[in-house]
Amino acid sequence: MRLYRKVIPKISREIVRTLAKQESIELEDNRMDEAELDLAAVMVEYMNDEERIVSETKETMARRGFSPDRFSQVKKSLAEARGFRMGDDGIAYVIEQLLECLFNSRNVAEIYAEDNDLRVIMKESIAKFIAVDEEIEREARSRLKNLREGTPEWEIEYPRMLAQLKRQKGLV
Repeated sequence: MRLYRKVIPKISREIVRTLAKQESIELEDNRMDEAELDLAAVMVEYMNDEERIVSETKETMARRGFSPDRFSQVKKSLAEARGFRMGDDGIAYVIEQLLECLFNSRNVAEIYAEDNDLRVIMKESIAKFIAVDEEIEREARSRLKNLREGTPEWEIEYPRMLAQLKRQKGLV
């Protein structure tokens, strides 16, 4: 799962407003913004944990002299050792944390929907914003179709194109 810090407020806003609009939750008076901040805090904490894992991965690789192509393998083993979930498991984990946050929030007066219904709404909201990353990768590949993947030119231009498209979309 790839979240961007800049879209976290949008995701939490969409979740809270969708749930309130569908009358799945009832918020305390004038506490919509605070409820959104509660959910955003959960996602920010997940991002912080992921950044710690990435940092530890880099340190471990440097300490052991591993080549950069083993990054994902080392990251996966460190994440498993720490009990940190990534990918689809990461989405499920974040959704569970968001659900727990809703139940414990002082800003939510009542929850009327079933847990599974809440999960579906949360997953749809998150998926909408995660799909942006896949769109950016597709667009970067289409713009670089004249370069062959794996060539030195590709290795230079692809990250540059990704960064440019992320800036254009306001993700960085």
